[in-house]
Amino acid sequence: MKYLYALVLVLLTSGGAWSKQATLLADDPVVEQRLIAISEEMRCLVCQNESLAGSRADLAMDLRRELRELIKQGKTDEQIKEFMVSRYGDFVLYRPPVKPTTWLLWAGPFGLMVIGVFALFRYLRRRSAAMAPEVLTDEERQRVAALLQEGEK
Repeated sequence: MKYLYALVLVLLTSGGAWSKQATLLADDPVVEQRLIAISEEMRCLVCQNESLAGSRADLAMDLRRELRELIKQGKTDEQIKEFMVSRYGDFVLYRPPVKPTTWLLWAGPFGLMVIGVFALFRYLRRRSAAMAPEVLTDEERQRVAALLQEGEK
């Protein structure tokens, strides 16, 4: 029984040996703050729904390393963004610029919403017209009255 306890104790305390090492941050905290600010505005090219700062994909880590180097070289935030856009296109930015090639991207959701609202109103108008009560003729009213009188007897 002592051997079992010793084995469990060894397994529980050796978990840290299998864990991955934490990624090193930049030596300069100012560089790291700029890196985080810039990478929050960029999309991970692998994950596509995560920011570059939050992604754990290998490509995202490589891109963050590249961004650190550009920051250390003294590049401005705009120069770094231009470099990334020239390399990967406007898709890398969470907020791409408004220009003719991205008009559909910016106006598309609003256009779809307008089309959807128009289709909904059209559907509701047709449905209400189809559900309008029919007016009975005099002959049909007399027949209904006669049927009701028969039912009372």
